[in-house]
Parts: sequence; structure tokens; C-alpha cells
Amino acid sequence: MERKEFLKRGFSALGLVTIVPLISCSNNTVDPETATETTTGSTSGTTGGTTSGTCTATASETAGPFPTKSPASYVLNDIRYERQGTKLSVKITIQNKNNSCAGLAGALVDIWHCDATGNYSEYGGSGMQSTNYTNVHFLRGRQTTDANGLVTFTSIYPGWYSGRAPHIHVHVYNSSGKSLLVTQIAFSEDISKVVYAQGVYASHGQADTTNARDNVFGDGVATEMSTITGSVSAGYELTHAIVVAG
Repeated sequence: MERKEFLKRGFSALGLVTIVPLISCSNNTVDPETATETTTGSTSGTTGGTTSGTCTATASETAGPFPTKSPASYVLNDIRYERQGTKLSVKITIQNKNNSCAGLAGALVDIWHCDATGNYSEYGGSGMQSTNYTNVHFLRGRQTTDANGLVTFTSIYPGWYSGRAPHIHVHVYNSSGKSLLVTQIAFSEDISKVVYAQGVYASHGQADTTNARDNVFGDGVATEMSTITGSVSAGYELTHAIVVAG
């Protein structure tokens, strides 16, 4: 099955038995208690979130078909692994909605995303992704939040693949390893168009799916849209707050 068809149909065609091994592929992986609020037959989460105090809980989304197999093995700040693309500094603040939206210190934050041409590391050689990158681990990393709830990664601006708008996957755990949230970060389409018109992105062309037509972001990106500043020449900085029940 092609990846685009998989995304269109959701996980119903694969069934829950197939999803679980994708999310928990290694004894080194901290297994999420609830990797997503999605039920079989849908890949979208609860984008509206829930409000507590002065902040709104970030929407839960699918971990997708390419989660990091052993995230504890990739405690990294720079996750590029020599992948080519426009530099992107990723700054994520984890906030605790159960503590007046204060920064959550000591949380484990995993991120992963595709490269400039839409491929993920650790997977491939199948209908979901023809290019085989099973033995490499680019664009995946884990960091622990500081006293203010902040983690920072050095990466590249993610590319896109058919059927999905540009995005970054995020999985947040508390300091004990309990899963708090799996979500995704959305990107401004205007900035993506500028990035995809140049350099290594140009041969891949412009994204074929907007946020509004994306099967994950289509119900809204109010709690998932990032703020991005910078330029192609100087690189971009992404800032984003993720609100969890800590």
C-alpha cells in the first residue's frame, strides 16, 4: 500500500494489531500509555484541546507509521546527521496545565520528522517508503526540559510527502517516563513555499497538501501551529508551546 493511500484510509485498514508494534518497536522505547486519542478508522486527534486555567491543552495526534524505534538511544541536540536542508532551530516549551501553565521541568521530549525529500530514517524498502533508510537515524532526537520547560534542537526545515502537510512529530513523557502526549507541530504554508522553492527542496517541489486538507490538521491547528522567524539564508527558528497534563 502506498503511503498516501495509507494516510487517506487512516489506520483502519491496518488494524490495531499493526499499529502497536510501530509505536513500540524496542525494549528501549518508553511505551506510551496512550500514544494517541485516535480510534481505529481515524488518524486525526482532538485539535480543539481542553482548557484549564489560562492555557489550552495541545491536541493529541497519531504518532504515524514512522515513530522512533529506540528514542532513549538518541539523546541529541543536533539531530541533522548531515542531512541537507535549511537550518531550523526548534525551541519547544512544555507547559503544565495542572500547574497554572507553568513550564514543566524534567520532561522527556522526543521529536522526529522527514528529510527535505519526504523520507524518514529507520524505515524504508516497502510500499510505505521505497527508499531504504532502515540503518540510519537522522532527524530524530530526545532532550530533557530545563527549569523553564524548554528544549532546543538543531535540525533542518522538514520536507513533505504526498498526502501530508509539513509537520514535526512530538512525544512528551514526564520525568518518570510516563507518556503525557503525542502530538504534531504545523508550519506556515507561506514560509514552506519559500523554503521549498530553493536548494535541495526545489527538486521535490511544493507540498501537495495544505493544512486545511491534511487528514491530521484538517480539523484545525489552533494548538499546533508553530511560530517561525528567520530566512532561508540565515536559517529559521521555530518556537512552540505544548500544553500537557503534568
